[in-house]
Amino acid sequence: MNRAFWAGRRVFLTGHTGFKGGWLGLWLADMGAEVHGYALTPPTEPNFFTVAGLASRLASHTLADIRDADALHRAMSAARPEVVLHLAAQPLVRYSYAAPVETYAVNVMGTVNLLEAVRRTPGARAVVNVTTDKCYENREWVWPYRENEPMGGADPYSSSKACSELVTAAWRASFLDAAGIQVASARAGNVIGGGDWAADRLIPDFLRALDAQRTLVIRSPGATRPWQHVLEPLAGYLMLAEQLYTEGASFAEGWNFGPDDNDARPVGWIVDYLCGRVPGASWERDAAPQPHEANMLKLDSSKARARLGWKPRWNLPAALARTLEWHQAWRGGADMADVSLDQIHQYEAAESA
Repeated sequence: MNRAFWAGRRVFLTGHTGFKGGWLGLWLADMGAEVHGYALTPPTEPNFFTVAGLASRLASHTLADIRDADALHRAMSAARPEVVLHLAAQPLVRYSYAAPVETYAVNVMGTVNLLEAVRRTPGARAVVNVTTDKCYENREWVWPYRENEPMGGADPYSSSKACSELVTAAWRASFLDAAGIQVASARAGNVIGGGDWAADRLIPDFLRALDAQRTLVIRSPGATRPWQHVLEPLAGYLMLAEQLYTEGASFAEGWNFGPDDNDARPVGWIVDYLCGRVPGASWERDAAPQPHEANMLKLDSSKARARLGWKPRWNLPAALARTLEWHQAWRGGADMADVSLDQIHQYEAAESA
């Protein structure tokens, strides 16, 4: 990553009040970027945005809905960004079953609104639309998915993100390429890290159970996911945005940012590992029927390694350790902006895993 590139750079960041967006906003501000955030109010209480004191580090902080095209255009016009990073989303698989219309409206029409606002904003040159590893048509095979695999999704969340990928490709071909605006999509694994309090996510569920001194209930211990620390894909997004800005259309395509293959582990392995290192932690399987979720999911990040020079820096045990350290610091009343920035700086200084 090139800190000098981001110093003074005008950046429009959607979803900055969320878990990933909060970490990315803090990192960008630490590098000297002029960060303009656009998002709903933080989705949980507590939340990373508030705990890390991110609002004071932003150039502007707009609380509005990605579905509100007019508000989005006004905020982007005022920010005059050079780089746009789109992380605002409805990010939960299980919630998408309860709210499918909302999920499609946010993840599909939100992407349309974002790209239309970019079209109308002079000076915008690079856009990264963050989707998910679940955007691929899942065939439950053991091989990692590559960027040229078909899009798909059996649940509303996964399908909506596949649609967001198709929207991105269509706007690139129809409008943005001709306007000299480079847009790429980024697909990451299951991210973990301090400051995530979302519902129905493994690590937040584990930490909530631990804090409440109760047994964690797991719905799919055999499900395999590509686990990675949140800073891993964020580094990829930053590297990709810089290449879009400086090198242009040859980087305007889809990109995977997943962990090494041996860090794609079953849910049961994760909780066994954590319970073996945290006194008093325990888990059991949920016997109730569950809505469909993919069982096997891995990403092939060969392209990002070869063309961007991106590689994972923290393996899975290191990622889990940093997550526990962050949570313990928060429980102890530490300054979480300092703790978070210290982890960012540790990551930047780390060698590739």
